[in-house]
Amino acid sequence: MFKALMLEEKDGKVASSIQQVDEARLPEGDVTVAVTHSTLNYKDGLILEGQGRLVRQYPHIPGIDFAGTVSESANSNFKPRDAVILTGWRVGEARWGGYAAKARVRGEWLVPMPKGLDARKAMAIGTAGFTAMLAVMALEEHGVDPKMGPVLVTGAAGGLGSVATAILAKLGYQAVCSTGRAETYDYLKSLGASEIIPRASIEQPSGRPLESERWAGVIDAVGGSTLATVLPQMMYHGAIASCGLAGGAKFEATVVPFLLRGASILGIDSVMCPIARRKAAWARLVNDLPMAKLEAAIQPAKLEGLPALAPRILNGQVKGRVVVEIA
Repeated sequence: MFKALMLEEKDGKVASSIQQVDEARLPEGDVTVAVTHSTLNYKDGLILEGQGRLVRQYPHIPGIDFAGTVSESANSNFKPRDAVILTGWRVGEARWGGYAAKARVRGEWLVPMPKGLDARKAMAIGTAGFTAMLAVMALEEHGVDPKMGPVLVTGAAGGLGSVATAILAKLGYQAVCSTGRAETYDYLKSLGASEIIPRASIEQPSGRPLESERWAGVIDAVGGSTLATVLPQMMYHGAIASCGLAGGAKFEATVVPFLLRGASILGIDSVMCPIARRKAAWARLVNDLPMAKLEAAIQPAKLEGLPALAPRILNGQVKGRVVVEIA
């Protein structure tokens, strides 16, 4: 038996409870992990609140990422006591996830814990931080470098934005942070933000196909009208790494920024990301993310407290990273 946060659907509504679960109920897989830490992401908030139709079958254990040690393995790449990380692969959505003391998954979904990290630090990064690193890598590969100009981070006070800001600052970029929470300005400056702008200043598209060149790059966790606003403001050959939709999935735009400025929108997928790129991103995080800065952004939580945190993360009221201590 192991402890888990279980979701059940009753009368069309999703309810959560802490339960003792028989290990025999775990899904099929060739590696069983003793989970010690997980985290709370925006997607976790949706699942806990029963929104977005991300979960189709109940009862369900949520948690889209986790870290811990292998307890049993039929996979030749892993043995008991190996420290591992899992993010994505629809774990926590289509199959049981990390809000439990045990999880069973396919070995090819796991990343060995990089030297320099432990389970707590790995989940301080979590899916949000991993996605942020993928976004930075995509901008680099497109040719966006610190000499080109400022890089905007939208939704900067959230988990993804926090990690992106710290990485960009460490790499020498001029990180400009957008947030709607004035109380987070000092926090963002501590992460390395060179400038902070109000969210409202980039929420309303002007309607013009092009505006003055402003951004060499953008890491956008918001989408919606924010994405529509910043696209005409891109510098020549600038790029937007699109990695979130907290502000909406749809946006209106013209093709003019693509045709006259060579601007690009780069899609960032962390769910089905190939294993080789995952390993590269985690190795980069060890070197390029100043963990001392991230440490100040950690908010510890227990399984019992997650249902209350879910609506807060959906409403943009959670600063930094929530690390769930499971064992």
